[in-house]
Amino acid sequence: QVQLVESGGGLVHPGGSLRLSCAASGSIFSRAPMGWYRQAPGKQRELVARITSGGSTNYADSVKGRFTISRDNAKNTVYLQMNSLKPEDTAVYYCKAAVGLIDHWGQGTQVTVSS
Repeated sequence: QVQLVESGGGLVHPGGSLRLSCAASGSIFSRAPMGWYRQAPGKQRELVARITSGGSTNYADSVKGRFTISRDNAKNTVYLQMNSLKPEDTAVYYCKAAVGLIDHWGQGTQVTVSS
């Protein structure tokens, strides 16, 4: 069974930085595409960034140049480095692992960007 645990969220001022981590259980991690999604109040969940098993990445236009997704297969962990944060980045951030036809989600971590 795949379990994902996110951490690293919090309150930060505009222009600040945070690094989110998603620790995955299970031996499938190194072969699974991973992604970070977010959901703001009253809005649909949206893709932020994703990374393939081989390390290829893509990003939502709204975060390009500010956010960086990476993975450490030895630690079964995927990261999201978020720089130059804006109030509109405020949301619950979720980690997702795609294993075959099944998507596995973490419980989410709150990111609040406010002065």
